[in-house]
Formats: sequence, C-alpha cells, structure tokens
Amino acid sequence: MSDLKATLYLIRHGETDWNVEGRLQGTKDIHLNEKGRAQAARNGATLAELFVSQGLDEAGFDWVASPLTRARDTMEVLRCQMGFDAKAYRAESLLREVSFGDWEGETLPEVKLRDPDGHAARKRDKWGFLPPNGESYEMLSERIRPWLYGLERDTICVAHGGITRVVRGMLENIPSAEIPIAMIPQDQIYVWREGRAEWI
Repeated sequence: MSDLKATLYLIRHGETDWNVEGRLQGTKDIHLNEKGRAQAARNGATLAELFVSQGLDEAGFDWVASPLTRARDTMEVLRCQMGFDAKAYRAESLLREVSFGDWEGETLPEVKLRDPDGHAARKRDKWGFLPPNGESYEMLSERIRPWLYGLERDTICVAHGGITRVVRGMLENIPSAEIPIAMIPQDQIYVWREGRAEWI
C-alpha cells in the first residue's frame, strides 16, 4: 500500500459521445454530452453532502483538473453544483489522458482492420504496448507518479479513466497487467484516505 498522506478525491470526467461510440479519445478535446453533465452534477451533489456531513471547507483542498475540455467542464459543473465559483481551480498538464497517438478517434474494431498487428500486440500487453506516436500505460504511470507523490494538500481532482487506473495501480499495488482493464465509473468518486481506497 502507498504511504501517500494526503486525502485524494479523484473523479473521472463525465460521459462524451466518443465514450458512447467506443472511440479512443486520448488527448483529443471532446466535450461532455448531456449524460456526462448530469454525471458531473451528481458527483458535485455527492461532494456537497460530504462537505456538510464532515464539516469540510473549500479552502481546505487543492482543486485541480486535466487541461482537456471534458475534464475542465466536469470540474466546473461539479463546483457549480456545490455552490462554488466554477473557475476557481487550476489545470495541470500532467493529468492529461494517456495518448493513443495515431489511433485516436478510432474504435478498436476500426484499429483491428487498419492495424491488425498493433491491435494484437495491444491485446497481449496492454500495460507495455505503445501505440504509434502514442504512450503506453507504463509511460503514463511514470508521468503521473511525481504529481501523485508530490501531493502536499488534500486534493479534489478531475481527470480521466487512464489516470484513475494508474493512480489506483500505484496506491493499491495492483498488478500492472490488471491496471489497463480496470473499469472506471463516471458517476462515482474514487477516494484515497488514510491508506484505504473507497468509491462514493
């Protein structure tokens, strides 16, 4: 288990149309759909209830998001739902989603048709596979490590499925082969507090 001392609330951005279509988003700037905005509001309501029940204060947290629009919009909807200034957070470039390189915008069936060897290689090793001009999950883990273990304050973060997978992997000591296939919901919040993980 991790020795991370800060409490971390980690939220995946809400749903996009590309999520629904199964397209690899990666670093593409895709907007939330209506369901995604509702998911963000739901997570904001959950946090608002938690703040009241536990006597938490906005100023007690670092508020940070991926610079990609879907994460920033999620943060802004969430903060509005809590009654806070939508823009009072910071963007962190290290939190951008894992890059799928030349595959971004395609579905996996489309990738399989165009690049069958690459598709097969990814199936064999999702952790170490490097898409053409992209990034592996192993590389993503190394990218995010300095941010995660550099947290000095309790933090509320909005990022991506890939980010949440590798953070969970590091904090919970999940085997690397299992990290890229973990299901990450968009309507729940991952919480790491005092050496334990939970979803709310």
